[in-house]
Amino acid sequence: MAGIKGILFDKDGTLIDFDRTWFEVADLMALKAANGSRSRADHLLIEAGYDFGTRRFKADSVFAAGTNADVIALWYPGQSPAERQATVEDYDRFVGENASAKPYGLPGVKDAITKLHGLGYRMGVATNDSTRGAERTLAALGMSQLFDAAYGYDAVANPKPAPDTVRAFCDLTGYKPSEVAMVGDNRHDMEMARAAGAGMAIGVLSGNGTRETLSPLADILIESVADLPGLLAGE
Repeated sequence: MAGIKGILFDKDGTLIDFDRTWFEVADLMALKAANGSRSRADHLLIEAGYDFGTRRFKADSVFAAGTNADVIALWYPGQSPAERQATVEDYDRFVGENASAKPYGLPGVKDAITKLHGLGYRMGVATNDSTRGAERTLAALGMSQLFDAAYGYDAVANPKPAPDTVRAFCDLTGYKPSEVAMVGDNRHDMEMARAAGAGMAIGVLSGNGTRETLSPLADILIESVADLPGLLAGE
């Protein structure tokens, strides 16, 4: 832990309350894709990973772990590449207007990030949301100034679980991957950390991931980012 200089954070379920922030937006997205049909929209939500019984998105589901492009590929399977790209761009704008402007921050996270910033850690966001969405979320949370960069799925050639985002952050900071910790709530966060040779893969239980889904890949599990300053201090 003493060798860690930089930290990459997943966004949804790690910095913000995923289910509380995203269900309303996901529902609007599904209704849009279903041309207003309630029953069809519910089917699309279930396809993308929403569990109406628990009122939560399933860990590692398309909606919990994928990109908008993954969701569009699932919901619009017959589109041509050009049609799909236009639809993805439309949904990126739609999501940016409806989700990132009013995120629900998780308890204690902003204080923890502020403390880590004060200790000299350089930090970035690695998300499968769009870059614009990530930047708007940080601004809405009042945390933009605490992060060096936000990387959405559209900021790198290959989004999570590929190692590209860790490498981009290392290019920016000059750090080695072994000097960077990745913090996230889904398996693809841990898989990216492993693929990149990151110094630590830290799973948080504040999102959709569980001990069972995260333990095989995480170096350590913590309840929340709020616990991270103590962990890095060796407490």
